[in-house]
Amino acid sequence: QVQLVESGGGLVHAGGSLRLSCAASGSVFSINVMGWYRQAPGNERELVARLPSGGSTTYADSVKGRFTISRDNAKNTVYLQMNSLKAEDTAVYYCHFRTVGVYPPHVYWGQGTQVTVSS
Repeated sequence: QVQLVESGGGLVHAGGSLRLSCAASGSVFSINVMGWYRQAPGNERELVARLPSGGSTTYADSVKGRFTISRDNAKNTVYLQMNSLKAEDTAVYYCHFRTVGVYPPHVYWGQGTQVTVSS
């Protein structure tokens, strides 16, 4: 089992910045994929960014150039730096963890953290 604890959400004005953090604990093997998804009211959950351990990043087109995902493997923590926030970024953001090398892969989700951008 893997537990994910998120922090860093909140209310910010358009153009502002927020930084989300997600710490993983439990059966965290060194090779994995961590990332962030978001879900706005009435919408499906969508990928924001993901970063495999030792791999390259993937970003949603809507956040490229504004958001940066990073991770500290020693702390099993993934971060999402969000700059130039827009009203359409308002959503619940979920941390995502997926095992690698195990079939089927085990997938874990954080509890979600609300990000609200006022225009």
